[in-house]
Amino acid sequence: MSRNDSHGRRTDEDESADERRRDRGAGADGDPDPEPAVGDPPGVPDGDDDGSVSRRGFLEGVGLAAALGLGGTAAADDQLFEMEGLRTVDDPIGEYPYREWEDLYREEWDWDSVARSTHSVNCTGSCSWNVYVKNGQVWREEQSGDYPRFDESLPDPNPRGCQKGACYTDYVNADQRIKHPLKRVGERGEGKWQRISWDEALTEIAEHVVDEVQAGRYDAISGFTPIPAMSPVSFASGSRLINLLGGVSHSFYDWYSDLPPGQPITWGTQTDNAESADWYNADYIIAWGSNVNVTRIPDAKYFLESGYNGTKRVGVFTDYSQTAIHTDEWVSPEPGTDSALALGMAQAIVDEGLYDEPHLKEQTDMPLLVREDTGKFLRASDVPAVDSGADRPEWMLLMVDADGRLREAPGSLGERDGQHDHSKSIELDFDPRLDAETTVETTDGSVRVRTVWNELREELANYDPETVHEETGVGRETYQRVAREFAEAGKAKIIHGKGVNDWYHNDLGNRAIQLLVTLTGNLGEQGTGLDHYVGQEKIWTFHGWQTLSFPTGNVRGVPTTLWTYYHAGILDNTDPDTAAKIREAVDEGWMPVYPAEREDGSRPDPSTMFVWRGNYFNQAKGNVAVEEELWPKLDLVVDINFRMDSTAMYSDIVLPTASHYEKHDLSMTDMHSYVHPFTPAVEPLGESKTDWQIFRELAAKIQEVATERGVDPVPDRSFDREIDLQSVHDDYVRDWATDEAGALADDRAACEYILDHSEESNPADSDERIEFADTVEQPQRLLEAGDHWTSDIEEGEAYTPWKDYIQEKNPWPTVTGRQQYYIDHDWFLELGEQLPTHKEGPTNTGGDYPMEYNTPHGRWSIHSTWRDNEKLLRLQRGEPLVYLHPEDAAERGIDDGDTVEVFNDLASVELQAKIYPSSRRGTARMFFAWERFQFPDHDDFNSLVPMYMKPTQLVQYPEESGEHLYFFPNYWGPTGVNSDVRVDVRKKGGDGG
Repeated sequence: MSRNDSHGRRTDEDESADERRRDRGAGADGDPDPEPAVGDPPGVPDGDDDGSVSRRGFLEGVGLAAALGLGGTAAADDQLFEMEGLRTVDDPIGEYPYREWEDLYREEWDWDSVARSTHSVNCTGSCSWNVYVKNGQVWREEQSGDYPRFDESLPDPNPRGCQKGACYTDYVNADQRIKHPLKRVGERGEGKWQRISWDEALTEIAEHVVDEVQAGRYDAISGFTPIPAMSPVSFASGSRLINLLGGVSHSFYDWYSDLPPGQPITWGTQTDNAESADWYNADYIIAWGSNVNVTRIPDAKYFLESGYNGTKRVGVFTDYSQTAIHTDEWVSPEPGTDSALALGMAQAIVDEGLYDEPHLKEQTDMPLLVREDTGKFLRASDVPAVDSGADRPEWMLLMVDADGRLREAPGSLGERDGQHDHSKSIELDFDPRLDAETTVETTDGSVRVRTVWNELREELANYDPETVHEETGVGRETYQRVAREFAEAGKAKIIHGKGVNDWYHNDLGNRAIQLLVTLTGNLGEQGTGLDHYVGQEKIWTFHGWQTLSFPTGNVRGVPTTLWTYYHAGILDNTDPDTAAKIREAVDEGWMPVYPAEREDGSRPDPSTMFVWRGNYFNQAKGNVAVEEELWPKLDLVVDINFRMDSTAMYSDIVLPTASHYEKHDLSMTDMHSYVHPFTPAVEPLGESKTDWQIFRELAAKIQEVATERGVDPVPDRSFDREIDLQSVHDDYVRDWATDEAGALADDRAACEYILDHSEESNPADSDERIEFADTVEQPQRLLEAGDHWTSDIEEGEAYTPWKDYIQEKNPWPTVTGRQQYYIDHDWFLELGEQLPTHKEGPTNTGGDYPMEYNTPHGRWSIHSTWRDNEKLLRLQRGEPLVYLHPEDAAERGIDDGDTVEVFNDLASVELQAKIYPSSRRGTARMFFAWERFQFPDHDDFNSLVPMYMKPTQLVQYPEESGEHLYFFPNYWGPTGVNSDVRVDVRKKGGDGG
């Protein structure tokens, strides 16, 4: 067995030397041991010059003898020293004597092999780990610590990891590990299972799938799996088969309420962020609803160490969070008032003239003209005097120059060929006026117009210091001073988290906070921007992953929130206006719902659901309705899982998948610019198989069944293709790029495919490339940034977004070609949300109760993964908790540790109360993702949450083309909502609150 010196391990040469010493009685240096002098027992430490034993050495020897269970000084003389107990050495490493009895300890820290892997969870960490194996078992893991540095002026990226990753070993051989295919024999959720063979499981699934496709119900087959960046091959495994079957792929980022809808609204792009190393480049950071020390543990060092670089750090959190204690200043707004606070700060910046005027004129929609009669943008097609040469003058927008003349705004959608067209520029050859109001002769007659800037100033006038203080509870002088400091800082940045996204008006909160970096011009260079990290939302190796996942190029994607609520009965359980808007969005084709409506006007129910790499049922907002209305419609639910979680408990067939330490895959995140791998440290436990192998074998079984039945190809209703079940396995393993048969039969080949077909790892204009073996040797910094990123990866610089627009002057992918704060869609105008504004959330959601209900991310799990881990449960109280302010608890007669019920009109959830002085009064907080089986009645944190969504997130804009806002999975669609829910708390057995 060979060991590596760099990890403090003995080598083969060490062991050979040990053998030689044992053979010839040699000392540590290889020479024969000299005879000890009289009175100088061998091995005694701290000998005096005359060879006698010092008092200290004698006492140490006696102490060791006592520890070994030997008695008295005689024992020390006769027994301890005879077993070569201790020896004085000058060099404890080079001259340390071999003592055979110490092998008992050495073997405890011994291993046979080391593999590189990581943890495939919905976490932005993406940390490389070494996995140690002994006697065929995973023994332990440790952070790899070999990310290459690209900028010596930034803190070392090594190591990356957290307590959760450090105990993933527990899952590999856990009691809840699924080792064999299981078939439900009781009711869903009852936990009664029968072990079946792989052939039985795959045959039953295949026959059902063939029936559905042959009957034309292929769009009743759904596949749900989250976050491709955390393991793109495993994501693609099921998505590839679903795509070949003509089934439906579900969004996830919006469903989790992780998606910040304000970003596609304003920037036309979903969450392009700086990697976390760039935090260190900022002079001023506001952590706004992002509990960095809890949810971004591998990256928190950049936030903490930036303080040593002179960065001022401000935390905006309703509670005194684990990150707030590390900030220079903590601002605590009332829950749900983030937009009011941000708009108050914006008002202070504008009122004091601290805004970046050149940035606003060139990079934003602030100089664009808006009609006062309709609230719509003034277009070139509205004004006969404007002789536009644009292909679409109805989307050529207008400004006023310094001389009062109407000018077309360069880069408007009207002159661009689609959303992303870099052949045009937003660079100005005239000086537009920000402050302009005038009358224009239009095709409708004389119309008053004014700039978006003036519209915004009118909106901001509503957020005077007194109003902001009353709404948010934040001191008048405090928030204005923070706004002033932010505006005057050299480079300022906001780290924006899920704490804002959980609310019904999350889009308004996002847009208001984004306005602060726009007003101050803090975009497009190192140390600036708004960085939103919730989930590994963005994948670097996009093209390779996309073509591996969806080989046909035709995808039935669906917004999971809408799909779930639609089939769980939201149209009958929401307010009439929202129901009408949902119907309009579906009827107009703005948002798809599957199964699609048939020619006779009917719409079948969904029939089949595959879930892998995720815990859909645990995450289901409105899960009371999901369980009662949606789940009974599904004839077959298949869960592919390594552990028994809530979704597995409510499935019909559970297939055992490989753990993260038993497969090949890739891992990456937008919090750093590296790619590194999974490699199998051990063989999959029991009968488990990798995700890729499972879906490949299912494809083979479907092909076998279809061939035996002689099933003809089925024409696809929507796409120019046929669904051929007799070739589905052959198509699954075929490389569609080269047409090589069988090229993608295994996981490792799929990894290579992704790297080979992605600009980030195989740039078209370079001979450099990253292969899978390179990532095994060491994490690799990606070589380029693909088209879905907004800056290049630059040597020696932390990745920072938006340079394509700020520095290169390319049009932003919005209607205006600029950062767009004014949305002139009819629904936005109707609801008064054409500009960022503050609104109270819906009232009485869940019922008329006195407390806000909040479910933030916690420290001891990533969603539900690790929620059932014994080690991490010991660091908490071992069971679900609700956190209450002491005064709220006292009013209800609740003491710390009491069993209580959190209840509203939907459900009552039993759990333990924890008194939390750092909380806001009137808030019941339950850190989310506890499994249903961890509650006495199998309710969970989402049982208290109703079904509701915001209509403005259903639009297509422009309505006729959707070249700014259009449904695309995980880019634009209605988000799940966790907050704005009312509850109360009572002691178990009490009479309520």
